[in-house]
Amino acid sequence: MTEDTTGEHEFDPNEYDTTITRTFDAPREAVWAAWTDPEQVAEWWGPHGFTVPDCEVDARPGGAFSIDMEAPDGTVYPDEGEFHEVVEPERLVLTSRAFEDDDGGYQLEVRHTVTFEADGDQTHLTLEAEVASATPAVEESLGGMEMGWSQSFEKLEASVGESGGART
Repeated sequence: MTEDTTGEHEFDPNEYDTTITRTFDAPREAVWAAWTDPEQVAEWWGPHGFTVPDCEVDARPGGAFSIDMEAPDGTVYPDEGEFHEVVEPERLVLTSRAFEDDDGGYQLEVRHTVTFEADGDQTHLTLEAEVASATPAVEESLGGMEMGWSQSFEKLEASVGESGGART
């Protein structure tokens, strides 16, 4: 978020692009499976307190995914998109779309590149989230994107390993 010369707030969605790197105490194949198997995705997707009542993942180039995230208050946040690149077990590139408007368009589109680097029995994961498009109506959600991914990764660590926490 920037200010123009008149002091007015100017929304710039690209200011919310983020890169997160985490090391998981689990083999790369296990972390890969957690990203590509819908039952496993449902275990860790979303911030603390959120659940995933519905999850479909077709992890292949051109394949789609649909994930409903349910907040503690019962609000459901649908997220859907498609896979562009799937290089097992090294790299995923996908676009997600959320916050459907009244005309059936999406107020948020983010391109994610996820890389999985093996290091013995550990996996170094890097997530690059690039905001492709966003409306000012979703600015607050964009502001929480990094925290949401960080909390999701804490849940992912618990899901794939028994060591109790990922290292940044």
